Amino acid sequence: MTHPSALQRASLSWRVSAYVLMLVFAVLTLFPLIWLAYSSLKPHAEIIRYPLGLPKAPTFNNYIRAWTIGALGISLINSFIYTITATLATLLLALAAAFGITKFPFKFNAFFVGAFALGLMITVHAVIIPLFLAEVSLGIINRRIGVILPYIAFDLPMSVMIAVSYLKGVPGALIESAEIDGAKYGYVFWRMILPLSTPVIATMVILSFLRHWNEFLFVFVFTTKAALKSVPVAIAQFAGRLNIEYGLQYASLVIGIFPMIVFYFFFHAQLIKGFGEGALKE
Repeated sequence: MTHPSALQRASLSWRVSAYVLMLVFAVLTLFPLIWLAYSSLKPHAEIIRYPLGLPKAPTFNNYIRAWTIGALGISLINSFIYTITATLATLLLALAAAFGITKFPFKFNAFFVGAFALGLMITVHAVIIPLFLAEVSLGIINRRIGVILPYIAFDLPMSVMIAVSYLKGVPGALIESAEIDGAKYGYVFWRMILPLSTPVIATMVILSFLRHWNEFLFVFVFTTKAALKSVPVAIAQFAGRLNIEYGLQYASLVIGIFPMIVFYFFFHAQLIKGFGEGALKE
């Protein structure tokens, strides 16, 4: 009968510790979502008296009231419009910029890379006032374009840096052979660069979608009409200074989170693949 060596015992102990740590992390991550889901089915008084308890008589009244009072239907539509439009525009602009920077070296190449890198350090709060004044002068306050343009501008630096890191690994010989065959740059971009960039495109789309969907400040500042509000802003109305409708707030949070969970569920494999194939690797 053989006894496990010290190395095997240490390896087993390490695996057990790792599994326990991951289990604890999973519980800490999932419990708030589970708690939020079942709390949204409780009346306000029950939430106050038994904050952690399961609902005694589950009801969807909070969802009905939140949907009606908060106008969550139009808010969901606005969030999809803002998110999808900004994500697609950012994707195409970032890939086009990265294509030019990586495959067409020119005198100011490093300058543009540095400019996009500098954009990563500019925070929304630092420029929100001048940006608001600029939008007032341009007449795009209370218009969807006034929300979408800042979304694109603040998402471009990160997306460009991701795309540049990925396209550096695409062989330049492919571009040169296409040029020798008489292909135009537009053809090379649409027919070669985009298909080759599928992993990084998935990564960029997921990251941009999550950032835009959760964005609050731009919509809050640049729109005053209820018909232009997004889901995060609509949810905030249930948390007043003097009165907080916990049931309505929890129900609206579930409605707002659900699309993100569905989106990530279908595309998380592409996100992992994109990072694994060097999307963020120099």
